[in-house]
Parts: sequence; C-alpha cells; structure tokens
Amino acid sequence: MATAGGLEIPRWNALNRGGNPFTDARFLNAVRDAGCSEGSTGWHWAAMEVPAWIKLHSHGEFVFDFAWADAAERNGLAWYPKLLIAAPFTPVTGPRLFGKDANARSDALEQIEARLADDGLPAASINFGDAADAEVLDESGWLGRFGWQYHWHNRDWSDFDDFLAALRARPRKNIRQERRRANDGWAYRWLDGSTISDDELSTVANCYRTTHLLYGNRPSLNEAFFRAAARGFGANFLVCMASRDERDRACSVFWKSPTRLYGRYWGALEETRDVHFEACYYRGIDYCIEHGLQAFEPGAQGEHKIRRGFVPVKTRSWHWIAHPGLRDAIGRWLAMEAEALDDVRERLDELVPFREVAP
Repeated sequence: MATAGGLEIPRWNALNRGGNPFTDARFLNAVRDAGCSEGSTGWHWAAMEVPAWIKLHSHGEFVFDFAWADAAERNGLAWYPKLLIAAPFTPVTGPRLFGKDANARSDALEQIEARLADDGLPAASINFGDAADAEVLDESGWLGRFGWQYHWHNRDWSDFDDFLAALRARPRKNIRQERRRANDGWAYRWLDGSTISDDELSTVANCYRTTHLLYGNRPSLNEAFFRAAARGFGANFLVCMASRDERDRACSVFWKSPTRLYGRYWGALEETRDVHFEACYYRGIDYCIEHGLQAFEPGAQGEHKIRRGFVPVKTRSWHWIAHPGLRDAIGRWLAMEAEALDDVRERLDELVPFREVAP
C-alpha cells in the first residue's frame, strides 16, 4: 500500500471509514513528505493497513502516558519503542481499525497484536478511536481509557444571534463583549486550499511556529506540510486569517468533512487573546451555521470552551502493555482515573451555558 511517494491515495482512502481527514492518505502523506515524521522526529511509519507508527517518545499524542513510561523506567522495564495507532499530532476521533464490518476490524486488531509479538514491543496505544472501533476493542483484552473534549453541535440555528439566544444571559453578554473587542481594528477572511497563496501559507506556518516556540513547545509541523495539505485537500482545508493595519497577524487552521468542522492549529505573531477566541471559536461557529455543518470540534482540552457553547463529549483510547505486573498497575490506575473523570463530568455539566438541554 505504500509507494516511494507515500500511501496510494485511492486504495488507502477506500479503507478510511467515513472519510476522516486526519486518517486520509493526503494528510498522512503530507506529514511524511514534509519531514514531520521519520528521521530524528521519533515518529516512524509502521507500514501497516492502519494508521500506525513506531514511536520513540510520547509527544504529539494527546493521550498522555508519560507517567506510565516513567513507572516502567523506574522498574527497569522498556516502554519505547512502542506502537501507536493514531492520526499524528491530532486529537480527533476517527477510524483506527480499518474495516467495513466488525469481522474486518477484528482482523485488523489481530494483525496489530501479531506485529507487537513479532517485534517484541513493550506497549501500544490506539488513540481517539471511533464507535466502530469501540465495538471490537471493548471486547478485547486492551485496557480502555476515556477523556473529555468540548464540541459544538448545530441545532439548526439561522445565524450567530440565533445561537446566542439559546444561551443564558451572562455567557451571551460575555461572548458579545469578546466579539466586539476582537473586531475592534481587526479584519477576518476565510481562505481555502484552492485560493490561499504561497505567501499566505508562509504566514500560516510562521504563526504556528511562533506560537509554539512562545510557549516552549517544539513545532511538529512546517511550511512544507501546510503547503502539501492545502494543495491536497483544496476546499476542505480552511484558514481564518486575522489582520490589522492591513497586515496578517494571526490565523486558525481548519479541516472540514461533509458534516463536521475541525479546528486544528492556531498561531499569532503577537498577543491576541480575544482574536484567538474569534478566529478559533466564533468564526468557526459562524461557518458551521452558514454551511449547515452538524458539529464543530475545536481541539483538545480547555474547559473555557464550555461557556462559549461547546459541550463535553467523551473520547476513547485503548492500551496494551506487555509486562503483566505493569499492566495490572496501570489497569488499577485507569479505574481510579475513570471514577475521577465521571465526577468531573458532573461539574462540567453545570457549566453548560444553554438555557435548555439539547434533546
């Protein structure tokens, strides 16, 4: 399935259940061809018929197992290299066990387990799998884990004011104040992969890189990636560009499917708190309402999203650990984590700003 130029797009995408953009061959090829994986990156394509990587670290996964790796090391056990089945640098739920039915997905899991045995790998994770994956994995011996993300769901609102009318008074007032500040002296425009210029793509990469470095994070992606993704996805690759004094100063990068908008990468060349909320959240909500998209996933973490109209949604992952003692210890820890996360959900539900609970 892999060629010298990467994955064979039609063949791979025929397996990509639901057409998720982040397990699309165009996305995976862009990551690899741009040098964001392989080499010294610690991400190495595992050459399987699922989106699989041999990992030498745990960065860029968004299901954090650093404490598990540390526990293994303190007990003289290996944790790396490990196998990761996931979309790289992308905490978005989607297909992980490729296959059109449960039998095919069970076969995919058997192939993964055979690879673990053949290579003698100490650990594996399947991160952000979808409901079809869960049907197989919940019946397997893999350890299950979950977390919370915050997604916006369209209730067939006619425009942004119609959406605001569904909120309680205080969050509605706060959002209006944020939008006024974010639009004071700032202009916004939508670009897509078929219209964005090379200079604008350079700005996207510069904003992304600048923001990552500002917060002490290694930027995993580069200009070659954004260029390949934009040209490969065309109208399904979107950028909300923010400018002031006729200069582009910040942007948010999105992908879209026929039903969903995915907010992925934010970057700015200066401190722009309110512009961040406008470009990453409110313009995305506007876009979904205008284009009739059912849901908007703005990225991982961030309870602050709730008061802006995003509600808690469960995400799933599954984990395989070779050492029986370590596996049992992690299993007990996951049971305690799940109990704590259930308690967190009760608190999060109290923060949901809608006047009426969605049906």
